[in-house]
Amino acid sequence: MSQENLVVCTKCATINRLPSTRSGSDAKCGKCGARLFSGHPEDLDAVNFERQVGRGSLPVLVDVWAPWCGPCKMMAPAYEAAAKALEPHVRLIKLNSDKEQAIAARLGIRGIPTMILFHHQREIARISGAMGTSRIVSWVRGHVPTGAS
Repeated sequence: MSQENLVVCTKCATINRLPSTRSGSDAKCGKCGARLFSGHPEDLDAVNFERQVGRGSLPVLVDVWAPWCGPCKMMAPAYEAAAKALEPHVRLIKLNSDKEQAIAARLGIRGIPTMILFHHQREIARISGAMGTSRIVSWVRGHVPTGAS
């Protein structure tokens, strides 16, 4: 019997079943038709954030940022490039700490940018400060359990 990954759509928050034997690079949401992996980390609201972390089976990397933050703006292209390298094995999302203050407070965010890696509904790693693409990718790969996706 083939394993399935539960992949939450970043557009409509629908949970999609994706057989592990199928490449996720061309997968689309069964409800809204959006690509499940676009190489572009979406900035999510509280509901979609909770579903990504709480319901999806893939590791989730969250970039906590704010629009006024210079280092956050500098890191944005590197984070997007990391998404192209890590998807479809890791979900990369963004969380605007100004818009989602309650979540940022619950996560204990003290400085931005901060990246938090979740797997199986729990935090497995955290790092603060702007990073380049290769460092983001190697940091994630160093923390994601082998065969996690």
